[in-house]
Amino acid sequence: MIPVVFDCSVVVAGLGWRNEPHLCLASAGRRCLPFVTAPILEEYHRVIKELESDETFKVSPWPLFQWFTRQCKIVEPAPLGKQRCRDPKDDPYLACALAARARFVISRDPHLLDLEKPFGIEIITPRAFLRRLTEAH
Repeated sequence: MIPVVFDCSVVVAGLGWRNEPHLCLASAGRRCLPFVTAPILEEYHRVIKELESDETFKVSPWPLFQWFTRQCKIVEPAPLGKQRCRDPKDDPYLACALAARARFVISRDPHLLDLEKPFGIEIITPRAFLRRLTEAH
């Protein structure tokens, strides 16, 4: 299985809509092994609750989210030394990926995508990740 980290926007999009992020989440536990840290899980929960209160989701995101989190492995974040992303809120995803020895961070965030391949970890879009899964199969 491919070790990966999903940024929050990909998880939220995958929970709410049947699109490329959803297909990425669906690969968890079968084709990829998602990793999280406690702060990343907290961010997922916080953002989902905010969007749920705004009635963004047409159906409850919680059953799919609970399934997804059961597929995840929790790691302690690795030290990055200094800020790596222009947006410091994105550094936890790199710290998680580094600790997990992840091959990919799946993101649509331009600040993360601009980094391309820090520490040898590719930061790619959901579409590019799905393409990689297809090529590997």
